[in-house]
Amino acid sequence: MVFWATIVLFLCHFHLTYQESRTGYNPFDPYFTSSMHNLTVSAGREAHLTCTVDNLGRHKVAWVRAEDQTVLSVETKVVTHNSRISVTQDNNRTWQLRIKSIKESDRGCYMCQINTSNIRSQQGCLDVQVPPDIIDNNTSGDLSVTEGDNVTLWCRATGHPAPRVIWRREDGQPINMRRAGNRELEIVDTFNGSNLYFLRSDRKQMGAYLCIASNDVPPAVSKRISLSVNFPPSVRVPNQLLGTPLRSDVLLSCHVEAFPNTINYWVKNRGEMLLNNSKYNIREEKHNYRTYMWLLIKNFSEYDVGTYNCIATNSLGKAEGTLRLYEIKVNTDGYEQNRVGSVGGLARTKGHKTSGSTTMIFATPLLLFFILAVLLKR
Repeated sequence: MVFWATIVLFLCHFHLTYQESRTGYNPFDPYFTSSMHNLTVSAGREAHLTCTVDNLGRHKVAWVRAEDQTVLSVETKVVTHNSRISVTQDNNRTWQLRIKSIKESDRGCYMCQINTSNIRSQQGCLDVQVPPDIIDNNTSGDLSVTEGDNVTLWCRATGHPAPRVIWRREDGQPINMRRAGNRELEIVDTFNGSNLYFLRSDRKQMGAYLCIASNDVPPAVSKRISLSVNFPPSVRVPNQLLGTPLRSDVLLSCHVEAFPNTINYWVKNRGEMLLNNSKYNIREEKHNYRTYMWLLIKNFSEYDVGTYNCIATNSLGKAEGTLRLYEIKVNTDGYEQNRVGSVGGLARTKGHKTSGSTTMIFATPLLLFFILAVLLKR
């Protein structure tokens, strides 16, 4: 009986050895019970790749980086010089490769290997997502151009997946753009793309722009780029001819457009420069490339009649506006004259009837009635 049992065991061993030599498969060897899953992790977090083995016996499990065949661990002992890597095992079945503080360089495929005569392995791939980052040395800085020149703002960003780049104005206003072959400006809320083109730049395009890069991996990032459009001053006068009665206050105004900022002042009759004092109040407000100038003349008198000029000057040129101020005469019946000049508007005050005028208006019909009654009695 023992003889035949020995013969059977020998034949079984011979058959298994023959089969293993032909197919590399031995039913008593360890095997993987499930496939490894690919993994996507954001940079900075921890990744876990899991490998489950049955019938391990005396064999060993190793983790290997597929790209360069670097052995990372044998059983639970880490053999690579990377303090972020560790290996755990549960019940000699489940082996887990842990990588802490994931870096972009950790992206790739990893193999779980069993040291059978014909090495068995399975592979799982790790994708590392990286939030966007703007490359400062490959992104335009603040720019200053002359109105009418072509200008490009550019912005380059890195990240995985590749980030999207959009542009918008910092002040929330729409972007004015001119398409090739089109003379008119078009308005868009945002612009998609790494390069923001301005053909024949216009003063309306001056301002701060935000280049915003995002790839669904938070946080999105942005960079502020300022565009200055230089042009000489131009002056617009809303009312060039103004009239006002004596002893009233009158306000003159001018609108200036220019960049760089202008030096602004008022002169009278092409002579003296006017200054803030008890007679004049000079004020201005700046809004981007626009400046609003006001001159308040207090207690208007005959001396104040004349020509006033608002003057604006910068490094690119000089411009001025002219206003003429005259006196509005008051009629003897108590009404102010209300003449309209051929160029602009007038400063007006409402006239009032005098008591003498009112009496005269009502006395005239009564006198006529009295005379008619006397004639009828005759």
